[in-house]
Amino acid sequence: MITWPLAELLPHAGDMILIDQVDAFDQEQIHTRLTVRPGGLFSRADGSLPAWVGIELMAQSVAAYAGCHARQQGKPVELGFLLGTRKFECNVEHFPVDAPLRIHAQRSLEDEGGMSVFECHLHGPGIHAMARLNVFRPPQPASYLAEAGPEESPHD
Repeated sequence: MITWPLAELLPHAGDMILIDQVDAFDQEQIHTRLTVRPGGLFSRADGSLPAWVGIELMAQSVAAYAGCHARQQGKPVELGFLLGTRKFECNVEHFPVDAPLRIHAQRSLEDEGGMSVFECHLHGPGIHAMARLNVFRPPQPASYLAEAGPEESPHD
């Protein structure tokens, strides 16, 4: 189990941090977990989470992977972007309250420009979801965001 606080691994804050714990990571993968709790940011009226939130849980696991590596190297956690997903499949419509969920993200591709692909699986009692996430971590996020600033209005 990793003891670094999640707030120091993710570029998220407060209620937007959805995973509870990083169990393990190495050069190619990460294992995270959470327990579904009512009253969360994406909770349904009955306290469960819609299955589509599984994509965000997987994305936060990938972000925690990057955060663990940054922390291990003494570097700051940097912003990354979820570009999309392919083949998201889930055998349930929602994750019930108190369900323990485990997420495994395995890096399958990374290029020098900051693009990566992760194969992700989410498991719980009677629950299985999977997806391939395409993510982008710019080499210099601050300058990337400055270059991608707001577009000028044609009426200016």
